[in-house]
Amino acid sequence: MKILALDSSGLVAGVAVTEDDNLLGEYTINYKKTHSQTLLPMLDEVAKMIELDLNTIDVIAVSAGPGSFTGLRIGSATAKGLALALNKQIVSVPTVDALAYNLWGCGEQICPLMDARRQQTYTGLYTFSDGQMQTLLPQCAVGIDEITAKINESGKKTVFLGDGVPVFADYLKENLQVPYLFAPAHCNKQRAACVAVLGGILYQQGKAEDAATHKPDYLRLSQAERERQEKARDFRI
Repeated sequence: MKILALDSSGLVAGVAVTEDDNLLGEYTINYKKTHSQTLLPMLDEVAKMIELDLNTIDVIAVSAGPGSFTGLRIGSATAKGLALALNKQIVSVPTVDALAYNLWGCGEQICPLMDARRQQTYTGLYTFSDGQMQTLLPQCAVGIDEITAKINESGKKTVFLGDGVPVFADYLKENLQVPYLFAPAHCNKQRAACVAVLGGILYQQGKAEDAATHKPDYLRLSQAERERQEKARDFRI
């Protein structure tokens, strides 16, 4: 099976192509450009380098959220456009699950952290057993204090990764009561290759969808929507 994967859910933008158990090509960028500037040129470059005929892909996997609202829209719009043009299905891959998959085979408790602003984080808890990822806490949007408390309650050594680590590192150091590690640079951010592998697993489970029905999973309201609700509540009061 040949899978095209896209990830623009956070600071990193990534494109990858896998075929069965082989990673044919991957392009990752974490710099000062917006995903609208980088995603399609990255896809074009990968396709040229591996001489990819897009018509030969079987399915498109996309990191579907949570994450940056703008980034998720760019990724989903790109996936939908390709799926419609190529008559392919889309597999929506949970962002936090894919981030945890960077640490495949890790027997410790894994805690991805994405900065969701206002001391909030997109996070979850995972581990691996016999090569299978086990979800201990499904991806969610919570305060950093909440996830820290859950980790302390678990009593388990925990490995952290994600763009939220530098944001919350001082808080974690001050409040964690369990042993912990921060993942190094080569495996601490989103990777489209992980989206591709998880996308293949979800596809085999029958979780593909048509382009028309695909949409991002934001997990929470945008800032504009929250402000609109607050104004409406204040008006009623």
